[in-house]
Amino acid sequence: MTRLVPLPVVVPLLGAALTLLLGGWPQVQRTVSVVALTTNLAVSAVLLVEAYRHGPVVVQVGGWPTPVGIVLVADQLAALLLVVSSAVTLCVLLYSIGQGLSETSESAPVSIYHPTYLVLTAGVTNAFLAGDLFNLFVGFEMLLAASFVLITLGGTEARIRTGSTYVMVSVLSSLIFLTAVALVYAATGTLNMAQLAGRLDALPDGVRLGLQLTLLLAFGIKAAVFPVFAWLPDSYPTAPAPVTAVFAGLLTKVGVYAIIRTETLLFPGGEVAGPLLVVAGLTMVVGVLGAVAQTDMKRLFSFTLVSHIGYMIFGVGLSTVAALSGAIFYVVHHITVQTTLFLVAGLVEERAGSTDLRRLGGLARIAPLLGVLFFVPAMNLAGIPPFSGFLGKLGLLQAGVAVGGPLAWALVAAGTLTSLLTLYVASRVWNIAFWRAPRLAGGSLVRLPGLMVGATTALVVLGLVLTLAAGPLFDVTADAAADLRRRTPYVEAVLPGGSP
Repeated sequence: MTRLVPLPVVVPLLGAALTLLLGGWPQVQRTVSVVALTTNLAVSAVLLVEAYRHGPVVVQVGGWPTPVGIVLVADQLAALLLVVSSAVTLCVLLYSIGQGLSETSESAPVSIYHPTYLVLTAGVTNAFLAGDLFNLFVGFEMLLAASFVLITLGGTEARIRTGSTYVMVSVLSSLIFLTAVALVYAATGTLNMAQLAGRLDALPDGVRLGLQLTLLLAFGIKAAVFPVFAWLPDSYPTAPAPVTAVFAGLLTKVGVYAIIRTETLLFPGGEVAGPLLVVAGLTMVVGVLGAVAQTDMKRLFSFTLVSHIGYMIFGVGLSTVAALSGAIFYVVHHITVQTTLFLVAGLVEERAGSTDLRRLGGLARIAPLLGVLFFVPAMNLAGIPPFSGFLGKLGLLQAGVAVGGPLAWALVAAGTLTSLLTLYVASRVWNIAFWRAPRLAGGSLVRLPGLMVGATTALVVLGLVLTLAAGPLFDVTADAAADLRRRTPYVEAVLPGGSP
């Protein structure tokens, strides 16, 4: 079973190389990409079952012993995120094929899109599986290098301008992360996270806190938490719809994953719990207030993306098993729902020629299916019962009530307010774009490609499946959270006997 662990990284990289060589055969190139991501989904599902039944699955790449070589670890948290990210990347790829993104001259030559998209996928999966900080850094750099290309597809003025901002912020966060990696190695003599779990505990409190804050700053920028989130609403909306969707669904969640992993494995004890809770509350409220002020669907969804990152940081700040379980559940939910909403925005733009609410209207009457595809994930994001968004928020709010204290209660209030304002935002989009009299941009309509609609529908269904399977899913997230709190399952899987 250990031989399967590298495949979620290796298969997309091999697919990227092959699709680059097949640049002159678009149909074959598309087939290779779909097969690669379908294989990733199947392998990830097997790894999740194995991790749930028998504990973390570990492989030392090249046969080099830990910590000399690279170690990849598929525990329940990593495997669960692999499954949902593989499903999302596959659906977005199918959507982009239906849209013809990889073939239009405005977006990019066909020889560029597929290899870059597969490298992005490999970067995401490598970050989830990385068992040491430097390989985690490599995973981030792989996905960021690919995202630099994808966000500027077509080379339009708006995409180059916003892409430049995105590149500058990403490079800054990477420099901070690399600095943190160097400092951690200087202080402990290792970057293997299983070893660091023991060695960081032996450091003086001030040194340990400094390393923790440096890593949090780097990951906070990548996750787009308050106050370092302003780059995201300006960068994402200008990219093509599939690119924006996969960015919104996955890239910020890799930052959240890194925060969860390091805060539970490397820095347990809650030394920064208070500041994390403050950041979580401000991220929720400021993000959703930004969404209230928007008139463009893509920018509006970008601000809701920022806002709901706050729920995940809320769970990390509380740091109980129930809170971490709720945070993991919410990550899975949000990856699916937020990606779906950006794909719907792409369908609206394809159907009506604009995502500006001031130029839209009557979509529910003209395109009823499009109305359903928006309404279901929008209500899910807002946390309307019995959707998975409600269940995830309820789990987090209950964890906050159980912890108690003024700060936890303030976060419960902020979470409730954010949910209500998200409902207001979703209702406003529905009333203006879908319910009022038709005011479509340019007065022209086009028929939506079936593959685009099918891929979006698949993600809407996946969101509903998360609701129907919430009980078993919460069992997995609770088990994963308990393992994160104990740390020993991870450490002993990587270092038999727990040797430092």
